[in-house]
Amino acid sequence: MREVRDAPQGLPPLTGSAVACLASILELSAAEVPAPPADHPQPWTVWGNWLAGRGLGLVPIAEPATFSWPGPWLAVLRGGDRKVCAVAFGSPPGVAWHPFGGPETFADLEAGYVVAPADVALWSAPAPGSARSAGRVEAIAVAPEAEAAIELVGEAAAHAGRGLAGDRYHEGRGTFSNPHATGHDLTLVEAEVLEELGFTPQDARRNLITRGIDLNALVGRRFRVGDVDCVGRRLCEPCAHLERLSPGTLRPLVHRGGLRADVLADGVMRVGDPVSA
Repeated sequence: MREVRDAPQGLPPLTGSAVACLASILELSAAEVPAPPADHPQPWTVWGNWLAGRGLGLVPIAEPATFSWPGPWLAVLRGGDRKVCAVAFGSPPGVAWHPFGGPETFADLEAGYVVAPADVALWSAPAPGSARSAGRVEAIAVAPEAEAAIELVGEAAAHAGRGLAGDRYHEGRGTFSNPHATGHDLTLVEAEVLEELGFTPQDARRNLITRGIDLNALVGRRFRVGDVDCVGRRLCEPCAHLERLSPGTLRPLVHRGGLRADVLADGVMRVGDPVSA
């Protein structure tokens, strides 16, 4: 943990202090942490999506006032009519760094979050590059509504910020649709994984089934599907919802469930299109 000297100016106290604290905990420049605009209704969603792209997340602390932890964590303090973030530390805990140096103290604690890796044993800082940096689209799958049956198509129009025409997320009707979140435009999974596990595209419920490219290595990177520019946001891990729709998929797809991505430019994606980073 280090103090951050380039905290953004002109933001609401909560936003500016959260950016500074996240940069401090991760030992980054504040410029590397997203700073949602003052009128953004869900800044915590922005930070959560950004952390997910680094294999990390914000874990709420049930009883932060008594949370004894020999490491830094994010404390939300309420002083008067404003909220701010500070870095807490210690066993017993206290404020280790207040980015604004304001009057708020640990006694004003309202909430707390630990920045934690999604998988402690496997986590490492993102490293660019992969031996399998090119592949192709083997199948395209869409579903018109949440939980509807998956349909295989030969091609689909891709729209920036929305995804594939004909798919539930394109219309904002997916189970996890959220206009303030990223990574819902497009989901991809490797054909090699599905073959090994004996799963069909319908079981995985991903939009693109690819072959030949390492999808995990695309987190945080731009790539192309045919002529369409995309960006990898985070791993598309399985969950209880997928397990309910496709029983037996949760455990085998852990860290192998593919990629969540966003579409950056309009175009058409077709079966057989190259996928390249």
